[in-house]
Amino acid sequence: MPGSNARAMEKAPALDCDVVALDLEDAVAPEAKDAARRAVCALVAAKAFGSKEVAVRINHFSSPWGLADLEAVARAKPDAIILPKVASAAEIGAAQRGIALWAMIETPGAVLGLSAIAQAGATCLILGSNDLTKDMRGRAMPGRANLWAAMCLTVLSARAHALSAIDGTYNAIADAAGLAAACQQGRDFGFDGKSLIHPRQIEAANLAFAPDADEIAAARRILAAFAQNPDRSVLSLDGRMLEKLHAEEAARLLALADAIGGRC
Repeated sequence: MPGSNARAMEKAPALDCDVVALDLEDAVAPEAKDAARRAVCALVAAKAFGSKEVAVRINHFSSPWGLADLEAVARAKPDAIILPKVASAAEIGAAQRGIALWAMIETPGAVLGLSAIAQAGATCLILGSNDLTKDMRGRAMPGRANLWAAMCLTVLSARAHALSAIDGTYNAIADAAGLAAACQQGRDFGFDGKSLIHPRQIEAANLAFAPDADEIAAARRILAAFAQNPDRSVLSLDGRMLEKLHAEEAARLLALADAIGGRC
């Protein structure tokens, strides 16, 4: 949400999203940056978003506002600070203020330096699809085929370093079918969730990234089968050969379902 849009931020506590991301960067005009910073920090410090996780995207350090954003937002103590256009691991180190750092992977340098960025202290990697495509001098393609490598590397780096991975935005707000497909694709690639730019996108993301009833039932059957055969490392269930890795994934899926409760 733009940090300059007071009306949008007032509505945030009632939205069925997991994280409220307040933006001081691209969504805020230069002349509104200072006022947006004051407004966002006041709301964050006042815990105005209830039990929702709150992250604030600051401006890049190379901008006139980046350092002031970092210091003010750190004092307000959100759950996370989102660092845009991260180019190197050094930027993660420079931003450490005792608050979780989410790194936006939206430059070629960031993609090529993903492992170092992940090791430097980031807790979440966010794919910045729009800026990355621009810096690649690419064009939007059906199914994001020209971003598959970056998508895979982002997820692989997150998993290698036990971080979360968030897929990039879908820009066509009115295209419900396209959004649903993009959310499903993000989940299939292994992302934990998706960045959203409008409240009407929340339902599609929740449906895609939350385990559905069939997945939950299947996971329970897998765990039950292994519980009944504790000495087996491989077994057959419903015509499929299953290994312990399937039981581990079933346990993870059920833990996720429990964590998000009513959506499943």
